[in-house]
Order: sequence, then structure tokens, then C-alpha cells
Amino acid sequence: MQKSIRLALLAAFGLSAPLAVLAQTPDVVRLGNLKFAHYGAVSYMKEACGKYNLKVEERMFPKGPDIMPAIVAGEVDIAALASDGAISGRANGVQIYTVAGFAKGGARIVAGVDSGIKSLADMKGKKVGVTRGGAHELLLYAELEKAGLTWSDKPGKDVQIVFLAFADLNQALAAKQIDAMNQSEPQSSQALNKKFGVEVMKPYTTAMGEPVRLLVMTEKMYNEKKDVAQRLMKCFVETTALFNKDTALADKYVRESMFKGQISSQDFKDAMDNADYTYDVTLEHIDITTDFMQKYGVGRMAKPPKAAEWVKLDLLQKAKTDLKVK
Repeated sequence: MQKSIRLALLAAFGLSAPLAVLAQTPDVVRLGNLKFAHYGAVSYMKEACGKYNLKVEERMFPKGPDIMPAIVAGEVDIAALASDGAISGRANGVQIYTVAGFAKGGARIVAGVDSGIKSLADMKGKKVGVTRGGAHELLLYAELEKAGLTWSDKPGKDVQIVFLAFADLNQALAAKQIDAMNQSEPQSSQALNKKFGVEVMKPYTTAMGEPVRLLVMTEKMYNEKKDVAQRLMKCFVETTALFNKDTALADKYVRESMFKGQISSQDFKDAMDNADYTYDVTLEHIDITTDFMQKYGVGRMAKPPKAAEWVKLDLLQKAKTDLKVK
């Protein structure tokens, strides 16, 4: 029973609810998240937000764009995903606001150890794996264009793109089904540490720079549950600051709770050498990413949105001020 209904019933009978009882009934926030090392501080909110009288219920998705239907269906209140997935969702009518950035970096172009690939120029005539519809696809195309290479998922161009799920890229590279991949973390670090992959580059040399992952919130929560939204944002800033300060906790939580022991401490360390837990994002970065998406046809957009229309950073700024975080 909703808190407001309970209070109304109590009032009808001339009764009042003890504050302790109300405090024991947390507000539920449903989180859509992805299984990557740099998404760890967001995932940790479900452990830490009780002090803000919140219960965070997490649901993992294979990739960012998969979260959008769940938001439309009213099953997710906040979500962590790459900027292109959020931009595409907003462009196609999903009622979300960007309320923070939560991570940056986390991408690496890795070649098979026997592929002969040492630079992007060496990818001519090769098969390169990437996950469709994510930041990694966008980053790959931008770097290939900068290197003067053409690409298609059909034969006939300089590079043949092979679309695979994040979870399948490493296996395909190890089995030599693809020659290279643009992979996320910690999977790309695993490929290096297990000696079936070598780093070609970190794809941050174009105008996009390091990709920023976005924390998005439904317009409904932002507009109708401002108090819940503000408490949630304060919890987010706190967990992010904690993960940046206590790297041992971040390591343990990501490896044991998120990956169930499937990655090593070295994998996590190497992954976070190529990513950062952060809070911030700029309107300029989102607009540049939107322009690149339009250019390369990544994420179908009915109407490309301008960042100023759907980026709301007021909750973040207040939370940072309250917690004295820069």
C-alpha cells in the first residue's frame, strides 16, 4: 500500500503514524544497469541507499538500448548506459532526462595476438567485432574514418564489421572468428591478461574524446517525485566518491557481487586504468555525440535532440554541494 494512501486512512480515523514507522517504509527506485566495471558505483547504490530511506532494485540488461523498452513500459525509473543509447531513446520519444555522468572511458580496440594488427591501418581486409547500437560502435567508426578506412557489415569495404554481444566478443577473438574488436571493460583487459589479445589503441582520439556514460531518470520521477530523486542523487554522489576513495571496496564489490568471481583483481585494476568513476557530463559532449550518431547512422533517431532540451543537472549540483564534493 502506498504511503500516501496509508496516511489518508489514518487521518480518516483521527490517527497519526509514528515517524519511526514511516521511516521504515523506504521509497522504491528501480534501476536499469549494465554489467561493466565502470558501472560499479551505480550498482552499489542498492547497498548504500538505505540511509536515504530508499530501496534500489537493480535489473541488469545486455546493452544500453535494451533498457529503453523497460522505461517505456514503466518498469525502470533510472538507468545507467552509454550516451548514444540514451540519446537514441530520447530522440525516439522516451521521456527521460540526463541527470549525471557516472563514468568515462572504458573502451579499447584489441587485436588477436596472431592477427598482425598493430595499428588501425593494419585492419584493412580484416574482420572487426563490435556490439551494435552502443558507444563502442560509434567510437570504432570515428577512428576508422580518421584512419581513412571504409567499413560495412558486408564484404567489399576495407573492414568487415561483425556485430556480436559484449559477452561474445572475447570468445570470438580467442577462437579467431574475428581479427580485432572494440570491447568494453573489464572484458578488454581480460583479453590482454589471458594473452589472446593485444591492445591496438584506446579510441579516444576524435572530437568525442573519452565517452561519458549517462545516468538518466524518467521525466515522471524528476517532475513528480523530486524529493526521492534528490535523495537518490545524493546517494549516487556518495557511492561514486566512496568508490574513488576506497579502491579495495570497489575491487571487491565489482569482482564478487557483479562478476561473481569471473574476473581477477588484476583485470579490475587494468579495467579501471582505462575508465573513471565520475559525476559530470557537459552539454557539449552530448551534442557532439549526437552529431556523430547522425553522421554514422548509429541509433535511429526520429528527431535528434539538443542537450539543452533534456539534460537536467540541478539535482547533481545540489547533491555535490550538500556533500561538499567537487
